[in-house]
Amino acid sequence: MKNVSIVTLGCSKNDVDSGQMRGVLDPSRFQFTDDVYEAEVIVVNTCGFIDAAKEESIDTILDLAQLKDTGKLETLLLAGCLAQRYPEELLESIPEADGILGPGHIRSLNEAIEEAESGDKPVFAQSLSNAYIEGMVRENVSITEYVKISEGCNNRCSYCIIPYLKGNHRSRKKEEILEEVNMLVTEGAREIILIGQNTTDYGIDLYGRYALAKLVEALSTIDGLRWIRILYAYPDHFDADLIRQMRDNPKVLPYVDIPLQHISDSVLQRMHRKVDRAQIENLLATLREEIPDIAIRTTFLLGFPGEKEADFETLLNFIERHPFERAGAFTYSREERTPAAEYADQVPESIKEDRHRRFMEKQMEISENRMARLIGKTLTVLITECGEGEYIGRSYLDAPDIDGIVVVQSDVVLREGDFVKVRITDASSYDLGGEYLEHCE
Repeated sequence: MKNVSIVTLGCSKNDVDSGQMRGVLDPSRFQFTDDVYEAEVIVVNTCGFIDAAKEESIDTILDLAQLKDTGKLETLLLAGCLAQRYPEELLESIPEADGILGPGHIRSLNEAIEEAESGDKPVFAQSLSNAYIEGMVRENVSITEYVKISEGCNNRCSYCIIPYLKGNHRSRKKEEILEEVNMLVTEGAREIILIGQNTTDYGIDLYGRYALAKLVEALSTIDGLRWIRILYAYPDHFDADLIRQMRDNPKVLPYVDIPLQHISDSVLQRMHRKVDRAQIENLLATLREEIPDIAIRTTFLLGFPGEKEADFETLLNFIERHPFERAGAFTYSREERTPAAEYADQVPESIKEDRHRRFMEKQMEISENRMARLIGKTLTVLITECGEGEYIGRSYLDAPDIDGIVVVQSDVVLREGDFVKVRITDASSYDLGGEYLEHCE
């Protein structure tokens, strides 16, 4: 029996895909290990979204390839978006790579390993639309689990390669998602994070209407589930029913991740975004009015072709007028096969980096001010790490890995997975500190 390790790079959607890969491994031939040094087979689940992600993927592949000389590694498979995007180029430029497994071919993992072991260099990268593998039992269920509700994307933003790698939007059936979440909660999950390339498009292909609100309403009936968090909610189909669920449903956290990308109408048009500034500002105003304590996370794309200094200043003024609890920024990456790659007015790298620096400096001030307002307030915190008298947790403001933490001082012994009331005593741009008050019911 051979040991198989799966190394995951990129976003939380890749985490889910890696879990599916682990689930399809033939238990009569393979056993999973987290230790790459003990693995005869390594699958690298890559990201190929922007240049920095590509570089990280390539560096990781090259590092792991050395284990063919220094470790037990026999077979190195490349999976995920980068593998889907450049299958032949990767096999040609990295001779240690033994095969390709695109994200639409997770079911073929055992076959890919078998062919690679026989000396062939299999390429499974033809399909973009293989269905999510339903009914799979997850190993080592955590307090917080990601649940993919859809795959692919119907948007054709001019800078984005994802639809060409993942295909059109495909929703999972509500009943299948409910079955999976029930299983996860039975195994100990208490927070479910809903993900997809565009979660607010959920249901349109299956039911002829946008049905994310109906989905979270159904999920909230599951006993034992405490928190439902929503990521990747595009602004164009963020409807009133979803806002009502976030306002009135105690299990749906008043937190949302809305990728806005920009606020200048001229830039949004060139990006082929489906909303304009007025629609964005109306949505933000409605969210703040209906849910005063809401935490809004967003991301912006800086240095997009044709972005003038005036456009960037418009964005800086916008985040001052509409402050976000959490905001990130990326510099534009010129991606082949996208319309924006052919735009003539590319922005120099030095200007992109300068705008990124200026944006993040401004956003850190904003985040610090937003966090300081929480001092003296009481928040519910999910404990994720335990020490002696000091604990780490997350509040509703904090999605794992991308947001901040809450450092909790407590003379009472706490356990991972506890939900506790914490009085906030100090704050920084991203993190909070506080004192334990009591356990939540």
